[in-house]
Order: sequence, then structure tokens, then C-alpha cells
Amino acid sequence: MTEAVQKILDIFEELNRVPRQSEHEEKIHKWLVGWAEENGFACATDDSLNVNIKIPATAGYEDAPGLVIQGHMDMVCEKVDGSDHDFSKDPIKHVIDGEWLTADGTSLGADNGIAIAMAFAAALDKDLEHPAFEILITTAEETGLYGANALKPGFVEGKILLNLDSEDEGIFTVGCAGGNNTIIHLPVEYRDIPAGHKTVQITVTGLLGGHSGVDINTNRESSNVLLSRLVSRVLSHLDAGLVDIYGGTAHNSIARTSDAVLAVRVADLEKLEEVVREVEAQFKVENSIVDKGLEIKTATPGEKYSRMLTAGSAAKSVNMLLAMPHGVQRMSAAISGLVQTSNNLAIVRLEKENLYVLQSQRSSVMTDLMYMSRKIEAIAKLAGAEVEIEEKYPAWMPDMDSPLLQKCREVYIRTFQKEPVIEAIHAGLECGVIGSIYEGMDMISFGPDIQDCHSPDEKLRIPSLESVWIFLTELFKSYRS
Repeated sequence: MTEAVQKILDIFEELNRVPRQSEHEEKIHKWLVGWAEENGFACATDDSLNVNIKIPATAGYEDAPGLVIQGHMDMVCEKVDGSDHDFSKDPIKHVIDGEWLTADGTSLGADNGIAIAMAFAAALDKDLEHPAFEILITTAEETGLYGANALKPGFVEGKILLNLDSEDEGIFTVGCAGGNNTIIHLPVEYRDIPAGHKTVQITVTGLLGGHSGVDINTNRESSNVLLSRLVSRVLSHLDAGLVDIYGGTAHNSIARTSDAVLAVRVADLEKLEEVVREVEAQFKVENSIVDKGLEIKTATPGEKYSRMLTAGSAAKSVNMLLAMPHGVQRMSAAISGLVQTSNNLAIVRLEKENLYVLQSQRSSVMTDLMYMSRKIEAIAKLAGAEVEIEEKYPAWMPDMDSPLLQKCREVYIRTFQKEPVIEAIHAGLECGVIGSIYEGMDMISFGPDIQDCHSPDEKLRIPSLESVWIFLTELFKSYRS
């Protein structure tokens, strides 16, 4: 490991000692501003806690155009089942396993803390030649690109943006999907749990999960989808009631674990176990290639319940969930292999008098995005639900004639003697939003190899980080007057 890469990892580890869950960025914001002040860099912030740190040019680069290195400060907080990790106070513990950096039982937050670490390392490197650059660090990217959406004209001055939020070294991203979230509140009614019934907790777990943009086309199963199918089967075969249901953690994570609590006649407990095992066997066959760790557990719930949904409310809730689309809905006709439109059945939970459902739609075609969201709204309204479609974020349309793309390609070929891959992705990037606010911004996105984002299996390949660092430093040098 080179000294430069070690410095980046040291900064990243220091960063990961500070809580930075999406929409709870107060502590990391304070740390970032403090870092700028401690190192003598000009720093601006705004009401949404976005941060812009200005790094002056080194000698010989005074006349070069200003660059913007951009990433986000928040992270998706996922942990393994049974973990007592508290993301509001506990540091992320780094683990090096061969050439990979991962975390101890939690998501790593390389998405996108490694961008900040690289930018800070560049700012602190006294031997590094570079143009003036701004370090733009946004908030709440993972929950809806809210920080980027709140940027105001004038907050950023540079017109060349390097987004370091991509996850495959050697790939330049020049376009991304737009998206929005759909929030559903379905009113439900309750009745007392009848005498002679026992509550049983059923857990669908062991799934890979992952990023709902990057991994949506990998046939990774959603625990929310599987649980809905299982509960439907149980309710159709047994005298049982739906007491509680909950699954999923974030709009952009494919659900890994979901739970339902059912009230079942004591006389039918053995039959329940038979149905569960039968369904589990079927699910294992369906998912024998990708989600090999799938399992369904039954247990006595830790909480005591006195009521369950009425039969009508249970049927309405489960049927609505079954009707919801999940996964890839359409592939792009323009770009081979690119997912055009998808939906993620992200979060399901019973909240007092409502079933709450959060879904995330993505598309590179904004009219198709609107159709997908309206379709989900129509399904929900047929069930009698109230629906809110959150403000959408725009797609980033590729510009294959971009001067920045041409420069990056030339520098990459000269540095590594091979062609980079140039692509658009189905995940959402802040470039689309930033480009809509700052007219004329030339943008590209790249980064090191990161696998299994938004899950406890997230890991960063250290040699790829070195390659990205070398490329970044050579790109800087290409701007010398």
C-alpha cells in the first residue's frame, strides 16, 4: 500500500468515527467545517448543511479553470441481524481482509465517505500539483438528494465537476437515472385477538439486499416481496390474523429482512409450521442461484399484542402489497444492458391506524418515471390508500462530446495504456440535480471498486483506490498552464 493510499484510508477512518446517517448530519457537518478551519481553508455552508471548501491552486496552475470535487457526507446505515451497533454514536470499525476494506458487521460508508477522504488527501498533499478546486460535500443524498436540490446559484463557482460517487474503477459515468419516492398510507381497522389464538413472529431473512439502483437487475430478492407472498399463503390456508408487519430500512436499499406477526389458533400451530416450511422450500428453489442464504424463521414475539387487523383490512393490505411492482420494469432500447425503469418495494410497516409503504422509482426517461409512479398510485388508490409522490430528481443525460470526458479519456489512456469504459447507470447521482442548478457545468463521475453498497457486506478494493488516486493526480496535472 502506497503512502498516499494509506493517508486516504487514515482520513476515511477518522471520518468514520463521526456519525453521519442520512438526515442526521449535524455532527459530521461540524467535523467537516472544523477540518477546513483547522487547515486554513475557506469554507462556506448553507441552511441544508452542505459544505464547500475552497483549495487554492499550486504554482503554475493559477490560470487553470477551477474544478469541483463532489461527494456526499451521509451514508446508508445497515447492520447484520442481532448487532447492537448504534449509528448515532458508535464509530464504524474498519477491517482489512486481503485487498479489501470492509466494516465489522455494518455498512462501510465508502459510499460516499471515500470521496471526502480523497479530496481531503489532495488538499493536504504539499507535493501535489493542482488547479484551484472546491470540495462540495452535500447532505441527505441517500434519502433523496435533498442537499443537492437545496443548492443555490453562487454557492459553487467552478464549471468542471468531478463526482467521486461511482463504484467501478476504470469506468467513467456520464449519465444516470432520475427518480422519486412514492409514500402510501393505507387506513386499517383492528379487532381483538380471539381466545385460543397465539401470536407467532415470522421472519424472512438471509438475503443479500443491496443498492436499489446498482443491484436491481441482479435478481436479488426483496424480503418485503417474499413476506407478502408468505403471509398471503398463510391467511388463505389457516384461520389466522395479521397482527403486525414490518420490513426494509431505506428507500434505496433492497429489503434484506422482513417480519410479520400472525395470530394463529393454537390447534393450527403445526399446520402453520408446515405451510411456512413448504413456502420456504419453494422460495429456496426460486432463489437457489443468487440469494442462497434465504431462510424463514418462526418464533414467539417479544412484544405482547392484544389486537389484529380485521379480515378485510388484512386482505386489503396483503393484496395491495402483492400487486405492487418490484424490480426491473423496462430495459433501455437506446443503451444495451441499461435498466431504464425500476421500482423498489423499500419499506413496509404497520403504524397504528395505517399501513405505511415507501417505494422508490427510477428511470432514465422522465415520462416513464411518471408512468411508473402513477401506476403505483393507481394500485394504492384502488385499495383505498392515500398517496404522496415526493418531488422527483432529474436524470442526467449523457453528453458524449463533453470536453471533460475527452480529457479524462486521454489522461486515462496515457496513464494506464488502456481505454476506460464509458457508461450511463440506473442509479441516481447528484450530477443531474447539480447540472440543472448550475447551467453549463461539465461533469463526470468515477471512483474505486465498491461492492454491496447499502448493506453490511459493503467493501472497498484498496488497489482500485490507488488507481483512482493516480488518475486524479494525473488529471490535475493535465490542467497546467
